[in-house]
Amino acid sequence: MDAIDSVFDPLREFSKDSVRLVKKCHKPDRKEFTKVAFRTAIGFVVMGFVGFFVKLIFIPINTLSSDPVR
Repeated sequence: MDAIDSVFDPLREFSKDSVRLVKKCHKPDRKEFTKVAFRTAIGFVVMGFVGFFVKLIFIPINTLSSDPVR
């Protein structure tokens, strides 16, 4: 019986925790949604600029290092 309980006890705990989490969740109102969407968009833009500038820096470095010495 202990072997069965050792398998089912974690599953029981997980299901209780999952039900508790779902009950705590709520649908965001318009203000909260726009705030999250705006901050996500800012994050996308910042990461895009970081990637652009990294690429902008490494393109000349890669082309200079791949040229044969004359």
